[in-house]
Amino acid sequence: MPRWSLAVPPLALVVLALSWGRDLGAVLLILVCAGLGAAVIAAVHHAEVVAHRVGEPFGTLILALAVTIIEVALIVTLMASGGDKAASLARDTVFAAVMITCNGILGLALVVGSLRHKTQEFRVHASGSALAVMTALVTLSLVLPTFTTSTPGATFSSAQLAFAGATSLVMYGIFVFVQTVRHRDYFLPVDISETPAVTLTTPAYSAPVSDDIEALDPPDELDLPDELDLPAEEDEPHAAAPSGNVALVSLGLLFLCLIAVVGLAKTVSPKLESAVESAGAPLAVVGVVIALLVLLPETVAAVRAALRNRLQTSLNLALGSALASIGLTIPAIAVASIWLDGPLVLGLGGKELVLFALTVVVSMLTLATGRATLLQGAVHLMIFGSFVFLTVSP
Repeated sequence: MPRWSLAVPPLALVVLALSWGRDLGAVLLILVCAGLGAAVIAAVHHAEVVAHRVGEPFGTLILALAVTIIEVALIVTLMASGGDKAASLARDTVFAAVMITCNGILGLALVVGSLRHKTQEFRVHASGSALAVMTALVTLSLVLPTFTTSTPGATFSSAQLAFAGATSLVMYGIFVFVQTVRHRDYFLPVDISETPAVTLTTPAYSAPVSDDIEALDPPDELDLPDELDLPAEEDEPHAAAPSGNVALVSLGLLFLCLIAVVGLAKTVSPKLESAVESAGAPLAVVGVVIALLVLLPETVAAVRAALRNRLQTSLNLALGSALASIGLTIPAIAVASIWLDGPLVLGLGGKELVLFALTVVVSMLTLATGRATLLQGAVHLMIFGSFVFLTVSP
């Protein structure tokens, strides 16, 4: 294990401790940004170590769960201290996570991977099922509150919120069971051995015309190679899996890195809020920026997997992160609403509904064939750019 990967997590926590609750000056702000970037890189490294030990899709699931759990803690903390201004923070952050993962991370992985490999393959049944669960979760949790009539505004009643939380948790639990137990092979990266086999035929033996009849008989054995040299899969050499102790150390350091990422992101958030207010932009921008910072480890991991021609791993990270963000955040918010004061706005507005519908339709077309090119990635990135622009300038 590289020494820098061992040193970064405690150093990032030291920076977090020095900057927590303080007004960030120029020097301290630079240290916080540097610690945030280093923690993201270290988190990706340790996540890959754990993933190499446990195999796919458990490795991507561990990273998605770790990021989402700490993201939920950050949302609840900000809602508890934000008052009425934070009434829509959960909705803005969860919807931003969906748009970032389904358009930003997915589009970036498709573009980067296509630039190196031209066309990439993935498993339709795995990605399609994840998209179906994600669509159902967003509709039941973030779309329906806009149209319910039990309470005023885009909110749920207590019974409706409890039902939405339980439904989200059950659907996500079933998806994890299918992903890791029942149909684990569906979510594994596409391997070259799964491509259609090539049938090799030996040309008919011929001998020169001779009066000797024995000369017409073929030899008993042909000198053929035992194995056919096929081009190897374009990937990195397979290294030996790390030991269990190394994987446990990396798992602990991964959580420390994620704590540092979320804590440093929260430390920077007051500066972001001041900049947003000075620019006259809506407060939803803060939720988008925080979601971007928190999802940086998964973004880097998805891009690196695409560069290795493992697009299925990138899809597992992108769609799995969206599912974890909704499936865990909504139940946690439902429980936290018992002691949180003020309304809890969950329903999406008209602009967000249009963007979500566009994302679902385009994602269905992208995942329908099992092959992706540069065009699909560019379309997803354009949708993500539109989301960011319309968030800043509604």
